[in-house]
Amino acid sequence: MNEHLEQLKEIRSMMERSSKFLSLSGLSGISAGICALAGAWYAHQKIHVDGLYHLFDPVVREEIVPLLVIDAIIVLISALVTGAFFTIRRGKRQGLKLWNSTSKRLLVSMLIPLLAGGAFCIAMLYHGFFWLCFPTTLIFYGIALVNASRYTVHDTFYLGISEIIIGLIALFLAQWNLRFWALGFGVLHIIYGAVVYFRYETK
Repeated sequence: MNEHLEQLKEIRSMMERSSKFLSLSGLSGISAGICALAGAWYAHQKIHVDGLYHLFDPVVREEIVPLLVIDAIIVLISALVTGAFFTIRRGKRQGLKLWNSTSKRLLVSMLIPLLAGGAFCIAMLYHGFFWLCFPTTLIFYGIALVNASRYTVHDTFYLGISEIIIGLIALFLAQWNLRFWALGFGVLHIIYGAVVYFRYETK
């Protein structure tokens, strides 16, 4: 009886490995969260410490927006590099092939909402509504996570829903946008990464 149960578990594990991308490391989420918090801290320093808090002033906007865009790009690149490092390392330890049909579907399912959100943010910047970029990135990123959760650990679904909720709340509280952004991309990523790490990687 026990032998049959073990065989069933093994079959289930094989099916899961073939249909889901399981090499994503929880440390990737933690590192992404740390990068986001560092970027949010820098943005907060520029907006508040340097006196650039009149976000609706066209003169100030011309000064602060390029800094925030550069900050966001650095955060994105840092998160991608560290995330890729930990994911590749975990994949090698598991002996799994990282680039396969499942990872391709995962990438496509995330890219569609992310590209749409990126285009929307560029339009907001173009028309001067840059404060909407904070909640917009949260919402579209959340949609991307929900979309991609079919191909990876189910915890990703809950992270995506949380990002969407925080983004929607931030739409109505413009003065708190940066804090909501730090909460969504920073704190939630760290919590998510810790949950994934201790649930799936320490067994």
